[in-house]
Amino acid sequence: MSIDLTGKAAVVTGAGRGLGAAIAKALAAAGARVVVNDIGVEVDGSGPSAGPAEEVVKAIIDTGGEAIVSTDSVATMDGGRRIIGTAVEAFGSLDVVACAAGIMRPASIFEMSEDDWDLVLTTNLKGHFTVLQPACVQMREQQSGSIMTFSSSGGLEGNPNQPNYSASKEGILGLTRAVALSIAPYARCNAIVPSGRSRMTDHPKLATPGRVVPGPELVAPLALFLASDASAHITGQAIAIGGERLATFPQPRPSRVSYRDSGWTAETVRAAFAGNNLVADELVRYRRYFPQG
Repeated sequence: MSIDLTGKAAVVTGAGRGLGAAIAKALAAAGARVVVNDIGVEVDGSGPSAGPAEEVVKAIIDTGGEAIVSTDSVATMDGGRRIIGTAVEAFGSLDVVACAAGIMRPASIFEMSEDDWDLVLTTNLKGHFTVLQPACVQMREQQSGSIMTFSSSGGLEGNPNQPNYSASKEGILGLTRAVALSIAPYARCNAIVPSGRSRMTDHPKLATPGRVVPGPELVAPLALFLASDASAHITGQAIAIGGERLATFPQPRPSRVSYRDSGWTAETVRAAFAGNNLVADELVRYRRYFPQG
């Protein structure tokens, strides 16, 4: 049975290219009316243009769908409010929000500038908040809705060449869980952890020779499901999809717990960690990046 989103109003940020464009087109093909939001910048946040969003809207309309352009920036609260306001004004409601907007400026912690850090955190993490805050207000008023945030394996596992991007994507997971708790009585919020080819995966500092990355359209089925009423029982989750793989991640839980009635000293903490294979395994994982370091 196919997903039917007829009558639903959706906002997709970062919808001018890549994953966002694939999701916006899939939502529209399923019957949703879509606000295609994108300021059309390059992968590092430079060179804004309305062209990418306009091209996606044209493609949707040409195939019988309904969509409108938004070129407001997710980096400001005013921009976020205008993005959500555009959907409510044009379509009368807000049923689906997918926050796919993001940029990257790869560099190691040794080389990263303050500007590289600030711009990525502002666009990726604050850019989720600026859209989610007015979206949550609207969904509380409606008593319904579905929000999709976008994290990354770089957030879950870290990346030595992207501390700014990793921090933003891990922050998105924390934001997702907090929002899911806040809106639980009437709406839901889940994080998608995608594997899909984009300008980011093709970046010369990050691309892996010989690695085959699935197309972004293979991420869209999860977005369609989460946008539909069939996912009404799912919230606060981090779900990965890409190619043949679909996976859920466990909620953060303590992996090993010890108690001492008298509290802890440095020596008893040291003793508790002696022979801890889990920690040893983690050190091996981290050191694989710099085996001589």
